[in-house]
Amino acid sequence: MPSLQAVRQNPQFLLLAMAFVMPLTFSVWNALLNNFVIDAAQFNGAQIGILQSLREVPGFLAFTAIFMLLVLKEQTFALISLALMSIGIALTGWFPFEYGLYATTVLMSIGFHYFETVNQSLTLQWLDKRQTAEFMGRQLAVKSCASLLAYGAIWMLMEWWGISYNAMYMVAGGAGLLIVLALWLVFPRFSQPSTQHKQLVLRRRYWLYYGLTFFSGARRQIFVVFAAFMMVEKFGYSVGEISLLFMLNYVFNLLFAPSIGRFIARVGERRALVVEYVGLILLFISYGLVETAWLGATLYVIDHLLFAMAIAMKTYFQKIADPRDIASTSGVSFTINHIAAVVIPALLGIVWLVSPSMVFFVGAGFACCSLLLSLNIPALPMPGNEVRKNPFGWANQPDMAVEKV
Repeated sequence: MPSLQAVRQNPQFLLLAMAFVMPLTFSVWNALLNNFVIDAAQFNGAQIGILQSLREVPGFLAFTAIFMLLVLKEQTFALISLALMSIGIALTGWFPFEYGLYATTVLMSIGFHYFETVNQSLTLQWLDKRQTAEFMGRQLAVKSCASLLAYGAIWMLMEWWGISYNAMYMVAGGAGLLIVLALWLVFPRFSQPSTQHKQLVLRRRYWLYYGLTFFSGARRQIFVVFAAFMMVEKFGYSVGEISLLFMLNYVFNLLFAPSIGRFIARVGERRALVVEYVGLILLFISYGLVETAWLGATLYVIDHLLFAMAIAMKTYFQKIADPRDIASTSGVSFTINHIAAVVIPALLGIVWLVSPSMVFFVGAGFACCSLLLSLNIPALPMPGNEVRKNPFGWANQPDMAVEKV
């Protein structure tokens, strides 16, 4: 068991601590959202689509994180972002109407997406390439533990003690703020191994990573927005039942995420992503056809577990990247991820009103695109060996010039 001093001096423990506090607060917001917007604001599918599109706008603007790094250290920026997310969550229950929910969602989302951008950058910088996949598996396990605590709290406090939505949001946001303050006081400011570019960077040799990131964002929105919404609207799940379903998801992640990290390190990124995308194609088709609540819940759990394979995208980028590009490219990749995420929930929310099944068939199409791209990942990714084959004819061409914005 490491001493407190050893914990304080190891940046990996800070990464794990931040990985804990983020889902501890965000999971409450996410678990309550569908029931809260239906019960308090009488949202329909189109309105939930608009809300989720607005939630993704800060993700689309994640590239602006690089400008914040002109005045803030990445570690400081990560903690400030966590605090901002917690404040947005604490305020959510005070505004139970359409435009109030839009406003608090955007506030929460600014903190969430800036944190995710900077956290990814710090993880890829502070971890050795040989350790990253397994460490990210441990991060997922820590996130799952935090989510289990959050969902357990929802189930206990709301189902058994009958506290209100507002009180639950305040408890979650307040807990997040207190933990962030503790992390600020306990951990020193760690140095970074490479000086990061302080401008936007686009490189031709990262094109495959950009493509995988784009379709990941498009596909994930269907899971995040409409799979959970289906459980409430189609199958009539209560807050307690949704919380128990989410808890089951995270029990599986807690048990299997470290093994998934080791699996990726052993078989390589290409094989891991092929497994994920083939599984997602089958799952999305099944979502479109499911008619029973228990089968829908089973698909949801399997779907959530497969998303842990997305670790392979990050380790692939770490292996091919110039270390100085990591912070800038993390912001750019989040923006690319959210290009589709900004418009898809709103557009598919309209499609949902006509045919919910078609929404999931579109998701299967996105998974097919991801599968085709993943087949181009080489067995040993590294600078100069970024793709197995290049269907766009960009092989052996020089990088795009670094652009200052």
